[in-house]
Order: sequence, then C-alpha cells, then structure tokens
Amino acid sequence: MALLLSPAKLVLLAVHFAVKADVDGLTSLAARHGTILQKELLLRILLTYLPETLQSSKYVDFVGQLENGAFPETGPREVDCSAVEGLTEEDATKKVRKLRLLSLSLPEIPEEVAEDTTTRFLLRRAYKVDEEAGLLDELPSLLLPFLDSSPYIRTLMVSTILPLLRRNCEYYPQDPIPYTLLGFQQLPDRVAMNLLLSQTGVREPELHLVGRDLKGLVGPWLFNEARWKEKIKANHSETQHSRVDDATEGDVCPGWEQFLKWLTAQAAKTWRVAVSAIEQWDGPGDVDLGGWGAMWLSDEEQDHLEQRYARVALASAYLIPEGSTAALEGAYSIVAKIASLLDQDSVPPLPSALATLPPLAEQVTDIVSAARNATLMRNNLLDDSNVLTTPKKSSIAFLHGLVLSAILLAKTGSSCTLRRAGELVLLQDEREQKVEATKLIHALGNSGPKTDDKFWIKARNEILWLRDWGAEDAPVASEHPARGIFGQVKREFLEVEILKALLANTRYTLARTIYEDTPDRPLGRQLLQDTIYAIAMTAYDNASNPNRTRGGLKKCDDIIKAFPKTIEKSAPATGKIEALLQATHALSEYRLVLKQGEPFTPVVLRVHTDPVSIIDKILEQNPKSYTKIQNLIGLGARMVQAGLVSRDKHGNTNNATEEEQERQRLTTERRITAMCIDTALTEDDFETAYSYVVNHLSTLSTTNPEVDEYSWKAALQAGKYRRTAHTLRPTHLGNTSGNPEIRHLEQRIECLSTALRIAPAPTLQEIINAFRRAEEELEAAIKAEDEQEDAWDTAGDSIIHSGNMPGGFTSPTAHRQNTSTKPAASSRRQQVEEAPMSLFDLSKASVMSAQRNLTALSSLQRSTGLSRSDTVTSNASTAERGIGSDGEDGAQSQTKRARKRDQLREAAMGTLVSGVGWLVGAPAPVAERD
Repeated sequence: MALLLSPAKLVLLAVHFAVKADVDGLTSLAARHGTILQKELLLRILLTYLPETLQSSKYVDFVGQLENGAFPETGPREVDCSAVEGLTEEDATKKVRKLRLLSLSLPEIPEEVAEDTTTRFLLRRAYKVDEEAGLLDELPSLLLPFLDSSPYIRTLMVSTILPLLRRNCEYYPQDPIPYTLLGFQQLPDRVAMNLLLSQTGVREPELHLVGRDLKGLVGPWLFNEARWKEKIKANHSETQHSRVDDATEGDVCPGWEQFLKWLTAQAAKTWRVAVSAIEQWDGPGDVDLGGWGAMWLSDEEQDHLEQRYARVALASAYLIPEGSTAALEGAYSIVAKIASLLDQDSVPPLPSALATLPPLAEQVTDIVSAARNATLMRNNLLDDSNVLTTPKKSSIAFLHGLVLSAILLAKTGSSCTLRRAGELVLLQDEREQKVEATKLIHALGNSGPKTDDKFWIKARNEILWLRDWGAEDAPVASEHPARGIFGQVKREFLEVEILKALLANTRYTLARTIYEDTPDRPLGRQLLQDTIYAIAMTAYDNASNPNRTRGGLKKCDDIIKAFPKTIEKSAPATGKIEALLQATHALSEYRLVLKQGEPFTPVVLRVHTDPVSIIDKILEQNPKSYTKIQNLIGLGARMVQAGLVSRDKHGNTNNATEEEQERQRLTTERRITAMCIDTALTEDDFETAYSYVVNHLSTLSTTNPEVDEYSWKAALQAGKYRRTAHTLRPTHLGNTSGNPEIRHLEQRIECLSTALRIAPAPTLQEIINAFRRAEEELEAAIKAEDEQEDAWDTAGDSIIHSGNMPGGFTSPTAHRQNTSTKPAASSRRQQVEEAPMSLFDLSKASVMSAQRNLTALSSLQRSTGLSRSDTVTSNASTAERGIGSDGEDGAQSQTKRARKRDQLREAAMGTLVSGVGWLVGAPAPVAERD
C-alpha cells in the first residue's frame, strides 16, 4: 500500500519510522521512493527524529546506503502504512509543514564539507549523540565506516574524538573532562592540551602509564593540520630554513608547545613524571592512533617536533630540583634517551659510566661552557637561542658531565642539583669549587668502607675526574682547559685533601704508595712534608685522650711514622711533634681538669698561652705529685722542646735558637721547682720543700746566675714557713735526739740564705727582715735549750754531791768536769740583740750587727742530734745526704755542729755583703782556706 501514498504521507511515514527507530521500514521506503525521499531529506529526518540513544550500528548501514545510493536487494517487504492511512491529504500536508527538520549545516562545520551531506549529517549526529545522550563511546561505531570516504571525519576521529574518548572513557573515567565533543573541539589548543593531561602522573602508582597517555593523547592531537598555525614546507634556502628556528613560541603548533610547557612544569614540580614521560615516550613519532590512521606529518614538521622534544627533555633535566641519587639517575636516563633519539654516540648504562668515567671534556665546546651561559640554566630554557638545551653533541656531553658529577657527589651524601653543578662549571668560582670539593672529600669517610683501599683508589679517581672530566685521558687534553665542576681548583689542592682523607681514615700504606713510593709523585716533597705535619697536628688537635697509645695521639704518631722517606726523624719539626706527644702522654698520668666539668684534652696544651701553668694545676689536683719533681721538670723540658713556651704576640709558636731554647729550659725548670716548693709547703711537707731549695734552686743559681721571678720567691716562702701540728715530721732522723725546732730554724735560715743569693736587689729588704726574725727565733730556741741543759746539769750535780748515785758511786772527776763546763754554757747565753733595721739604713754597723746575730750559731757547743753537715731530703725519691751516727763522741759532734754553723754564718754574711755591701763599702767575702 505504500506505493499508493502521497509524498506528504511518505514523509510522515518516514518520520514515523525514524521516531520508532524502524530502520528496516526506512530502508524499504528509501528503496521504493527514492525520487521523493531523497538522501538529504532522509538524513535530516534521521538527524531530527532518530533517538540519540539508538546504537549507531543499527542505522549506520542505512546511512551508508544513502551515501552510495544503493540498497540491498532483499525482495519485496510489506510496509506498514497504518500510521498515515487515516490522514487526509490536507492534514498530511499541514503536518509536513510543521515538522521543523534540523538543518545539516552549522557554523562549526567547515566549508570544506559544505557539499558533503553525509559528512555534515555525521558531524551533527555525533554532536547530538554526545550532547543529548552522553554516549561519546558510540561515536566510533557511527563514524569509523566513513573514515575512507571523508578525510575530515578521519581527522576528527583521530585528533579529537580519539584523545577525548580515551581520556574520558578509557584512561580516567572517574574524572572525565566536563566538555561535550563540540565544546572540547572549540577550546583553544593550549587549554585542550592541559585538559587532556590533567590526570597524567597525578598518582604515583600510575607513573608507568605516563608514556601511554602521551602516545594516546598528545600524539593523536597533532594529527590535525588545522592545529598548525604555520605550515612548515620544504626549505630551499637558508632564509626559509631559519623561519622555523626563529619562530616564537606558539607560531607553529600551540598545542605542542603547551605540552612542552607541561613537561617542564612537571620536571620542576614532580620530576618523576617528567622522567617517566621521557623514558616511556620516544617523541612525536611514537603515536598510538588506534588503527584509525597514520602519521601524515611532513619531514620538516616531524623534524621540528623532534628537535623541540629533545630541547624540552634537556631543559627538564636542568629543572629537576632535587640532588638525590634517584633524581639524578632520572636525569641520566634523559641524557641517554635524547642521545639515542638523535642518533648520537650511545650513552653507556649508569653503572658502566661510573666505573669507567668517560672522557667528556673534548666534546664540550667553549661556546657551551662559557660563563655567560649560567643564566640560561634558569631562564628561557625552551628558546631556540639557548645553547645549553640545543640538541647537539656538545650540549648533551655537557649535561652528561653535569649529571655524572652530581651523582658522584650524591653517592657520598653531598647533595648537588644539576643547576648547582652547572653553576660550579660555568661561573668558575674557585672558592665555591673548593668548598664543594672539600665537602665531598670529607664526606668520603662516611659514605663507604673506610678500610677498603679499592674504595679509596676509586674515590680518588672520581675526584680527579670531577676536575677535568677525563681530559687527561683524551688525546688532545692539553688543548682543553679543565671543564669539570672542580676545574678552577688546582690539582695539588685536591691531592692534599685526598691525602688528608686517607690519613684520617688510617689508610697509611695506600697513602705512602700513592704519594711517596711512586716515581711520579702527585705532590712535591716540601708540600708533602708540610701536609703530613699539618695532618698529624690535626689528628692531635682532635684527640680526646692524652695517652699517646690511643685515639688521636696514636694517629698523630702513626702519621709521622708512615712516611719514612719524607719525614726524617732528625728534622726539627719531627722532634717538636715527638716532644709534644711525650709531654701530652706525661700528662695522662695525672688527674687534670682545667675548667669545671671539662676534662683535659690535648689541644688545650698546644694552644695554651702559658702551658707551664698546667703543671701548677697538676700539683693542685694531685696530692703528693710534687714529690715527682724530676718527672715534672722533664715534662717542662719537653714543652720547651715542642716550642710551646716560645710564642709571638699572636700566640703562634716561634722557632727558637738553641741558645734561646736552653734559656727557656732553665727558666722552666726553675719555675717548676718553685711550683713544687710552694705545693710542698701548702701540703705541710717542709722537709721536701727545704730539700728542693738547697738541692735544686741553689744548683740552678750556680749554673745560671740569671735572676728569675720564681726561685727567690719559693726560697723566701720556704724560709718563712713555720712548723705546725700538721707539718709532716722528718722520716730520716732515726733515733737521734736533735732539737726539731732548732733544726727547723736552721733550715729556714738556709732557705733564706739561698733567697738572698738569687733574689733581685729591690727584694732584699723583705728577705733580710725574714732572715733577722728567723735568727731571733733561733737564738731564743738555743737559749731555751741551754737553760734546759743547765737545769739537767744542776739536777745531776745535786745527785752526785748528795751521794745518791745508783750503786753508791761518787766521781769527783765528773764533778770537776761539770764545774769546768759552766763558764762555757754561760758564755753561750751571752747574746746581744739589735733592733730591726731597714735596707736603706744598713751600714757597716748593720753588717756587724748581722754578723753578731749569725755568731750565735757558732756558740752552740752541745748537740745530741745530727750534725748540721748532714742535710736531709724530702722523700725516698730525693738524694739523701749522710746522717751522723749515734756512736760519735760528744766533742766530735760539737765540733761538726759548730763548723756547720760557722759555714752558715759565713754563707749568710757573704750573701749580705755581696747583696747589700755595696751600699756600705764592705769588702767582698774571702773564701775560707783549709
């Protein structure tokens, strides 16, 4: 019956079939009434009334049949016309006029397809399906059958629908782009590119998919000639060729340039994304078009994209903000990838490169390594004029050297970014390079096995490579300056620092092999010698234990002994260090705290402005340590030998001559002796103090008559000492019955006599006053002793005269002898006292008065104690003098005692005459004749 329908009813029936999605009915109508239901009319009916939710596969064949004008020969099919049979012609005509069929043309549809009704229908149908139904994934079924017949459809499918479809439906369906196909197609290229990549690399577990995104999103996006603002054609002249090179950003392909910006932004912010992108994507030639097309770019366009991609890859390496090993390894992979993409010399794997350290200096030109390029690492990295990111052999070799250098630093824990490494090379600041080199070498001890010589040999080779990037291995090394990150640092400086590190980590044998035993020594003999001394002293200064067999002092000693061909034992500097070690070791025998809560450390001795004063601290903090005077004097002598007591105004040690050193030694010995005397007196050990005065100070004054400020004061203090209940009693008197008070006063007078001999003239008055007071006390003690003896004699005579002697014996002879001795005893008690006199008023009469005071010493005739010739020592450690035996008869003992006191008198008188006699014109003392 459809054969009898009017045109109006046929149109209405076609609309009915479209609304009902009856494609078969439409096919039958179109096949039978092609003159009325023409292609454009049917396409408009489909566009207007065919449900958007209908699967494209159910009507796409019908569209193709309309395009070809050929329908399948399937036999006559009865068409159901019931939908329009009841309509009058007038009603049918009115309904047709009200259909409002959509036009196949839109402003967005380019003019190039204005005559292609099928393409226009497909475009409008695709937009409606996506916009009305949101069925973007239905579009491939709709459009794929027409790719070959419509280049525009192919371009749309590959460059727009495919990226959008993948982005929204396949890659990141949970976070789709909020634009319809038409809206996305109308976006500026830069915005669209950012939307396509907005989820790429956002989640770290998905970093392995970054390359997939670039292949499937960025690559297809370029498959659209309309996105190239300026067509790059074959260049036949140098002028035309420079057109592309000089093009400003966005003149050629804005979407591509936006991708490059995105990649550099990722490098600066999340470098792992950039590294993953470059590792996984080979550039614009590596595209996944889903089988819908092939890359159509010309050779010039392809070359332009590849060059820009290589530039942005190099720029990304410079932008990596971290100096970690992982980040630098990523930068190394970028270098290797770009060298491979540009068909340059292959970059070896990182482990191989670190093992062999390739020579790169000869590949880096002066243009690339110029200092002015330092600003190019921070600005305009993508500009064609930036030589650092120009994809050429020189710039790649330069970046290769920077990456390896930074990795070598990172291995030791000395973090360094590529930008920092580049600045070290380009700015050529020697001070900055030295700082980095020193930091690297010092960090070596903490980054590897300290006892592995292979590790240190490799570390040394790496440090030297960092200076010249293997220039010494290159055939024309002499033609190239040192280009490494330590290029401005002299090799000698690096060798010295390496030597320090070796010795600090006890690699003595290796250090001797490299710097002393090799024929071609890296360091000159004098520099090596000075360096060894400096390192040894550094080890000393860092020591915490003064024992030379442990810690820093042992290291100092070992360092000096590790280079027998360079460090001679007889060298003055060697002797000083040995003396310093001996002195420091001697201090380890004592408890010593110089500051509260801070134990003594060796460096304190070396930097102390007055190291001899440390001995005073030893005497204070170690009871009885004054008895070890020889040890302490030896300690002082070693301080002198070490040069510690000879300093300039800045506190630095001077090289004293032998004569000066001997004078310093004597002065130090006197000072230490004085310290021991003072300490002995403080600890109430007068006997030891007295022994030091008469046995040490007197001897020192004889061998060196120079006046010092220590000896006479110590002798004076000993002469002023008074016995107390705490005074240590002598241990060497045996069973003798000497008067301890008289003996003590005699010793004090002898100490004062020594003080008079060695004291400077302005101090004599004080000593004389003390001397006079001691004499007075001695006279009083002698007088008291005589009185006591007389009392005993009287008591004895009474016993004899009374006949009460035990046994009934009476001896007239003894009585006569006793009577004869009384005048002598009486004469001893006849003393003349003089008033104290000042030094200014001393005259000949004063000298005579002083002589009369001393005469009292010879008036003593009876003594049951030791003879005065028998002096004492303080302890078993000091030399003992002879002690009188108990078997001597009384006369012999009296004779010895009188003789000793005569000597004491003469010594004191000699001192007075020589010290103050010049004031009164007294003659010099005459030596006693035998």
